[in-house]
Amino acid sequence: MMIRAGRNACAIFTALPTVLSLIMLLLLAPSVMAGQIITVELSWLPQLGLSVAFFLDGLGLLFAAMILGVGLLITLYARFYLSGDDPMGQFYTYLLLFQGAMLGIVLSDNTLLLLIFWELTSLSSFLLIGYWKHLPEGRQGARMALAVTAAGGLAMIGGMLILGEIAGSYKLTDILAAGEAIRASDWYMPALILIL
Repeated sequence: MMIRAGRNACAIFTALPTVLSLIMLLLLAPSVMAGQIITVELSWLPQLGLSVAFFLDGLGLLFAAMILGVGLLITLYARFYLSGDDPMGQFYTYLLLFQGAMLGIVLSDNTLLLLIFWELTSLSSFLLIGYWKHLPEGRQGARMALAVTAAGGLAMIGGMLILGEIAGSYKLTDILAAGEAIRASDWYMPALILIL
């Protein structure tokens, strides 16, 4: 639908969920600033340690606000920057996917879910960088971005799996709480190297 919509419709359709998310974030901000950690969790495959779990703390609030704020600015800027010949709906679709994936990374409380969002970020950055696929530089940059983020993602998967095994949980809050046990493990250094 967005691919055929006009410039203004595409920009509004993209800005609307961003603005609504920013409003929701601002409504939650006083609780978070008072020290509360807001969590949401839905059990998905508990046998495998998979749950759809998110948490919002001060750091998550900061990064979520940055992602949404910059995303809104890019949405408005692109409305006037992109040529009338450019497929704006396609660009805005990629931008929403990237923005959603980035939010998922900073708000995930399950490392396996975080990894899914990481890979979505890799895919959407590939699509955004290769947006002008008619230019050789755009295609080359997109391939390079995909190779770097995919290789980094594979290494991070290994490190996160090791951390989850040491902590006995794939929830990020549990892993952070098990910091002493993780640092005492023989697998700490391999996990750290893979994640870095």
